[in-house]
Amino acid sequence: MLTVFQRRFIYPAPPPSVMQPGPMQQVELSTSDGILLAALYRPADQNRPTVIFFHGNGDSLLGAGQATRGLAARGYGLLLVEYRGYGGNSGSPSEAGMYADARAALAFLHRQGLADTAIYAMGNSLGSGPATQLATEQPLAGLILVSGYRSLADVVAEKTRLPIGFLVRDKFENGRKLQAAPIPVLILHGDADRVIPVDHGRTLAVLRQGIAYREFAGVGHELAYLPMSQAATVEWLDRQWQPPAAKPSQ
Repeated sequence: MLTVFQRRFIYPAPPPSVMQPGPMQQVELSTSDGILLAALYRPADQNRPTVIFFHGNGDSLLGAGQATRGLAARGYGLLLVEYRGYGGNSGSPSEAGMYADARAALAFLHRQGLADTAIYAMGNSLGSGPATQLATEQPLAGLILVSGYRSLADVVAEKTRLPIGFLVRDKFENGRKLQAAPIPVLILHGDADRVIPVDHGRTLAVLRQGIAYREFAGVGHELAYLPMSQAATVEWLDRQWQPPAAKPSQ
């Protein structure tokens, strides 16, 4: 049953909700396989990069807005992505499909005139999968993972307490990808997380040099929505981001 119906367990998309974009623009992303995705976009203030945010399982654009309030307040650009099969979008979620959704988000920012080096990918929980894929297949400025996992197969095996990771079709192998990609990375995890245990964050943090890690005592899987994690993200971005030098006048 777990094998046949696994995507129903992995992707429990909530029913569509009314978006309240506030200062953000409602935009539409077009994937390579012809699916149109709802998204929210906030252009960056001058000399600030833009963050593509991928929300967690069972969440929505509304939750994504809550998880990125601190970044918006600091003037960072935001593109909040809604997946296929979520929020009233057509299609069915899958690993390959979410990677296509992530590429559609990047293509949208390219059409706005943004270079890869002015874009960060950020993923919360399930969203750490498409965020990692995008940041490790394109020369982005960096990657931020909140409550992320080594691989989804590992999480499933741990939850079922059975050696069935090899049966999971959508594996999202974040650990393997991070080990091979020399990009700046920030990992945030709560040590009281019962959904994706903190051991996942700790393992990712020591895969190689260039990975910054912050652990939050007594905090669970709600970490992304708390001011402390958003402040840590802003602090890292402020320190890590280097705006391109102005071209000399002729």
